Amino acid sequence: MSLSRTMLKASKGACEIFRRRQFQPNLVILSTRTIYERDYRRPGQAPDTRWPWQKIRFDFAKGLEGISKHFGLLKDEIVGHWVGPEGRPMLEHILEQSRVLWEFRGPESLRQWVVSSDREIGGRSETYLKMGRNNSTCMLYGTLCSVPPRDGETIYSGYCTLRSKQYLASFDRKKHLDLSSFNTLHLRIRGDGRPWMINISTESYFSHQKNDIYSYFMYTRGGPYWQDVRIPFSKFFLSSRGRIQDQQHVLWLDKVNTIAFTLGDKVDGPFQLEVDFIAVCIDNAHTEEFAYEQYKRNPEV
Repeated sequence: MSLSRTMLKASKGACEIFRRRQFQPNLVILSTRTIYERDYRRPGQAPDTRWPWQKIRFDFAKGLEGISKHFGLLKDEIVGHWVGPEGRPMLEHILEQSRVLWEFRGPESLRQWVVSSDREIGGRSETYLKMGRNNSTCMLYGTLCSVPPRDGETIYSGYCTLRSKQYLASFDRKKHLDLSSFNTLHLRIRGDGRPWMINISTESYFSHQKNDIYSYFMYTRGGPYWQDVRIPFSKFFLSSRGRIQDQQHVLWLDKVNTIAFTLGDKVDGPFQLEVDFIAVCIDNAHTEEFAYEQYKRNPEV
């Protein structure tokens, strides 16, 4: 008798739970983290808990200026598409052997670049950007300091970076560089003997690949003479958040976003790097596809 009563109570409880789940609306609890993705913040800094619409700044004059700007870019894209790639004749594009991507021929050319250092995380390094002599080169200089900030979390510090801005088409659409016709990166620089790292960022297909970059080292010579550096794209290796990946693959040249120069050799003191131009070219003598071996973590038996 007691067993039957226990089974009856259990069945009634199950029916009650089913009825609540079937007819009671689900309650969804939303937090600010589910609405937007927080950006990086320094250790010890309070998080920005404002909603996305609270960060918008409305300006009617800038809105009209932006509309005229984007429609002008859209017009250039349409007209340039009729002529050829990037507004150049098709024959010139096919027979192209080299292309200058960035050159510094005036103060307005510096607007295409962004400088950063470990001061963003509380470090002490300083970096500056200015035009060189006769306004024909770019001068990156400053002081490197590897002392980490006293925030109790940061262990390593001491870096300076010069990075190109993302090319934007009309209505702030990403515009990628298609360098699949070339196989070598050509730089004309004048350094102070420090080793620099060349970082190339490409468009990723998944969100977890947004920190993937392709890197290679550039060793500068000190002195007053210019140095022509040619680095094959097959030499660039894949890294993410400063860690070299076990699974390597060839640099995707059809969707290049930015290029950057990074100094982090842990040698405290002043530094200087002067850049004349950044270009790409075709080296017919270089036939290597990829310089690194592919390893399987679970090799086939």
